[in-house]
Amino acid sequence: MAYRVRTSDGELMFPSLGDIERAYVQGLVDPDDEVREDGAEKWRKASSLPVLAQAKKPQAQDKAKRAQTLTVVGAVAMGVLALVLLFTGSNWNIRMMGIALALVVSGLLTRVTFKAYKRPPPVL
Repeated sequence: MAYRVRTSDGELMFPSLGDIERAYVQGLVDPDDEVREDGAEKWRKASSLPVLAQAKKPQAQDKAKRAQTLTVVGAVAMGVLALVLLFTGSNWNIRMMGIALALVVSGLLTRVTFKAYKRPPPVL
């Protein structure tokens, strides 16, 4: 079923709701734009459609990727520090700090891996 989207720039025609969802995720359709099914009389806000309300905007995905990248960079830096403490530590207390830091790094990287596994594939 075809849909019409009314924006501030004009009216667009989409062959399906999936096409509107892709345009919404890409930022071509705003939450305040109005959507109408072909043949219907009532216009609805795009944000009121459940399919579009659940669709994620690219900005949210970019922030998540940036946060994950910073976590990985921080984990690598802590891993290097843990190695330095383990191999150059003069007493057991310093070496134990290196081991504790290595355990923290493994926890961070496990968390990053789990989040990457749960993330849905990008909509093309």
